[in-house]
Amino acid sequence: MRFQTPLVPARLIRRYKRFLADIRLGDGTEATAHCANPGAMTGLADPGTRIWVEPNADPRKKLKFGWRLVDHENGHMTCVDTSVANRALKEALLAGDLAEFTAYPDIRPEQKYGSNSRIDFLLRGPGRADCYIEVKSVTLTRREGLAEFPDSVTARGARHLRELAAMAAAGHRAVLLYLVQRTDAARVSVAADIDPVYAAAFDAARRAGVEAMAFSTRLSPEAVGVGPALPVGEALTPR
Repeated sequence: MRFQTPLVPARLIRRYKRFLADIRLGDGTEATAHCANPGAMTGLADPGTRIWVEPNADPRKKLKFGWRLVDHENGHMTCVDTSVANRALKEALLAGDLAEFTAYPDIRPEQKYGSNSRIDFLLRGPGRADCYIEVKSVTLTRREGLAEFPDSVTARGARHLRELAAMAAAGHRAVLLYLVQRTDAARVSVAADIDPVYAAAFDAARRAGVEAMAFSTRLSPEAVGVGPALPVGEALTPR
C-alpha cells in the first residue's frame, strides 16, 4: 500500500487530545497534524521524536498533515496510523499474498455481524465455512523484540473477541489478526497487565476456536506492506 502523497520528515513537538500533534517541519515551520491513533502510543510520542507526515492539499480538511510513521533512527520504523492496517491487509488479501487466506476469492470489507458490529473482513470460498477476520494494529513494545496488544484498556476489543468466539461456535472460521506495524518485533503477545479483561477474553476466544495470528510489516516513507507471519504467545491473564 503506497501512501497517496510522499511523506516528509518532521520532529514531534507534542501529541495532545489523542488525535492532534504539533510538529516542526524540516524548514522550521510549525504545524498541527492529525494523529490517527486513539491508543496510548507508549514510547512513540516523546517530544523531539523524528516522524514522517503526509501532506494534503484537500480544502475540505482542516489539518494539512497526517502523522504516519515514527522513525526510531536505528533502522526501524513504526506506523502509528491505525487505519493503515486494514488498507494494507486488504491489498494483500486481494493480491493473494497471504497463503492462509487464498482459498477465499470473495473478500468483503466492513460487513455487519454480531451485536451491532462490523467485521473488518468477511471471506467466502466455495465449499468452505465463512471466514471472519478482525484486524488489530499493534505498535507497543516494552521488551526487545516483543510487540504487545493492547496499549490501553479496550472494551471494544474485548467485545470483538466475544463476537468472534460466537462465530466460531456457529461453525465459521474466526480469526483475530494482529498486524504488527513496527519493524523491530519478532513475536506478539497480549499485554494482560494493561487490560486483564481483554486478556481473559483473548484466552476464552482461543478456547472457543478463534485463531490468533500475526503478520509483520514492511515500512518506508513510500509504502506499507504485509510481511511474514510472526508467532503469537498466550495471554498471561492475572490471577
